[in-house]
Amino acid sequence: MVYDPNTLSNITEVQTTHIDLNFNVNFKQKNIDANVVLKLVSLVDNVNKVILDTNHLNIKHVLFSGVNLKYTKAPQDEKFGSALIIDLNKQLPINTEFSLEIAYTTSEEGKAVQWLEPSQTAGKKHPYLFTQCQAIHARSLLPCQDTPAFKFGYCAKVEVPQPLRALMSAIEAGEEENIEKGTQIYKFKQKVKIPSYLIALAVGNLVGKRIGPRSTIWTEPEYLDIAAWEFEDTEKFISIGENLLTPYEWKKYDLLVLPPSFPYGGMENPCLSFVTPTLLSGDKSLVDVVAHEISHSWMGNLVTTLNWEHFWLNEGWTVFIERKIYGRLYGEKASEFEAIIGLKSLKEDIDHFKDNPNFTSLVQKLQGIDPDDCFSTVPYVIGGPEYFEPYMKAYVQEFAGKSITTDYWKRYLYSYVEKHYGIEKKALLDTIKWEDWLHSPGMPPVENKFDETFAKACKDLAQRWDDAQKTEKFDEFSSKDIANFTTKQKMVFLDHLYEYPAFIHSAIEALSKIYAFDAVQNSEIKFRWQKLCLRLEYEPIFPYVVKFLTAQGRMKYIRPLYRQNGSELAKKTFIENRSLYHPIAAAMIEKDLGLKKD
Repeated sequence: MVYDPNTLSNITEVQTTHIDLNFNVNFKQKNIDANVVLKLVSLVDNVNKVILDTNHLNIKHVLFSGVNLKYTKAPQDEKFGSALIIDLNKQLPINTEFSLEIAYTTSEEGKAVQWLEPSQTAGKKHPYLFTQCQAIHARSLLPCQDTPAFKFGYCAKVEVPQPLRALMSAIEAGEEENIEKGTQIYKFKQKVKIPSYLIALAVGNLVGKRIGPRSTIWTEPEYLDIAAWEFEDTEKFISIGENLLTPYEWKKYDLLVLPPSFPYGGMENPCLSFVTPTLLSGDKSLVDVVAHEISHSWMGNLVTTLNWEHFWLNEGWTVFIERKIYGRLYGEKASEFEAIIGLKSLKEDIDHFKDNPNFTSLVQKLQGIDPDDCFSTVPYVIGGPEYFEPYMKAYVQEFAGKSITTDYWKRYLYSYVEKHYGIEKKALLDTIKWEDWLHSPGMPPVENKFDETFAKACKDLAQRWDDAQKTEKFDEFSSKDIANFTTKQKMVFLDHLYEYPAFIHSAIEALSKIYAFDAVQNSEIKFRWQKLCLRLEYEPIFPYVVKFLTAQGRMKYIRPLYRQNGSELAKKTFIENRSLYHPIAAAMIEKDLGLKKD
């Protein structure tokens, strides 16, 4: 039976098979005046109602074959929204196909859409909006069965004021001008079936530039050329993914560089991955995020978790493929160096959730839990160990287009090993501590060992600094120490410094002066440097932290920095700049700072 603890819809009785959307974007009122047609099928006999997920949607009417239906909205639940209960006024037998048409408007209270004033964009002249529906925020964009358990195709028409452009997680299907209204209507079609969380929309002063045979980079004009250069290797990532797995099914792979408030590094919306401008490092050192989002084209978008308790099936596999792509391009040592960085992040997140250890297990229990509350690197880093590599292509072929749980994955692993390697090899699977790997909180039962070639120099330099700070003699250091370090090595060097229990302030001053970390523009290095300084209560860093916190809204950076400080200055900075952040990020920071209780 289909199970999802994070949806209010009656998914055991009806299933969505297709969606038609009509959006009219109103920047003055900051809402979308919308109409959705849901094509559904009954899964059991005597279906007399449809229950849909909504969150802060204003419903105008519901039609069934042109006839108004009675509906009610359940009381608002802070985590999951409000169930829209529609009385069909008849009983439908099993396998009956039918459609519902719902007219509604969105509201600013919904978390899926962020509305940006012109001042919050790069160009400062036009407003902007973008959506983020993962994990359970599609319900504040449209009434739907907001669950990854069901997949469907969709078509859309989006009317926007000129000269703005609309983009969606779909293939463009034409456009037309409404001269009288001064608007442009963009049409889209997504033929490959997707879950609700992969519906995505962006509207702004957007321009595009081809960067490959099936890829266009979209940005505001101010970012276009630097972004096109930064991501020019995108086709290489796609091609390696195809060699590792199966042919790319989505026809195109475009990238949209969003304004700085985008709360994630990237979001794998099909045909149009969203990415943060913090990746624009000027040296291509952070493009592994794009390799990650491309890997989602198979792991997550084609083969999808049935519900958010099995989120690791999306992310663990994706990290595994991402590192395979990275290894093919830059060598296995570079790939394993990435794994070392990931392991450090995993340890930090597990420590962060020490008061909620259940959030650190691979398969989680989310009854009554908002999936955003337990978001961490755990499902990214624990999943996908090496011995699954020969199995991964067959896994995609077996489950493409489906939503599955860990049990499906495990059963197929056993059958695959028996078929290809025999009963004796299958028996070896029983020696794996499955319960510890899948359901136990904390670090995984086995800690992988990785090649230390690139890490050794970072660790040695950090040790030298720890030794020197004990005597307060820093004459032996110079900028040449890290002149040949890659960006990733500088990151690991700072990670090692962070692990030492204490540094005197004169050592921090020397580090800043010799290596110019205060002036660095790379977001990953800047983040690690500022986090180190905050841990040591080094007050001269405070203005730099405030500037970084108010220049971008990527949760990977802003949440730890706010938590690391937690002072009245941090609370004041957040309260004064709350509107800069995406609603998802703002809600999480409020909890981090104790401004809002669970």
